[in-house]
Amino acid sequence: MNCEVCQLKELQVDDFEIKEVLRCILHTIMFHRALGLVRPKDIDLELFDITYVQCGDVELEKKIDEKIEHFISWVEKHPNKKSQICLSFYEIKSNKAIWFSNKVERLIWEQWYINLNVAHQRATSSKSYHSKVVDSGEGSSEDRNSQRIAKEISLREVLFQIIKFVNEKKDHIPPIPSREGISFPYEITIPRCVIRSASTVLYEFLL
Repeated sequence: MNCEVCQLKELQVDDFEIKEVLRCILHTIMFHRALGLVRPKDIDLELFDITYVQCGDVELEKKIDEKIEHFISWVEKHPNKKSQICLSFYEIKSNKAIWFSNKVERLIWEQWYINLNVAHQRATSSKSYHSKVVDSGEGSSEDRNSQRIAKEISLREVLFQIIKFVNEKKDHIPPIPSREGISFPYEITIPRCVIRSASTVLYEFLL
């Protein structure tokens, strides 16, 4: 089976921005790969002037939030490193070649790699980007506003990249599975460790 891979543009984010950015990206992908009837729900980001759409499924929202929390925990243990989270869609196939076996296999047909370069800042909790007090000792409000605008532009570019990919890549999508749910079978994986060499960064992923 042909597996299409989309490497999304790397985003520069502060640690307090991770949750919103990942929610925005993951839900945007899931919405564009949704099956059947969904209850679209517009979500306004609190840190950026961006609105995205969720499928309106409580279980999906819960699973995405759980994976994001796992990812944040990993980032906290590996500060100031480039990080990656992977969303894979797969098809479930039974192995009929083996007699007296109920073995099934996952055939991945699409993967999305979300790449973040996370900077760690200490900030107060608030619903407004402008009221985040970054304990850096330097930088004016104008500088922070310029950084916010640059990050917002980059996030918009990633969202357009997602839309472009789903509009152009369709031939690899398998038949709709005969199962309940709003999406194809999927899994979200986060890095478990990073092995660094002189020229490469290798990720080992944890489901």
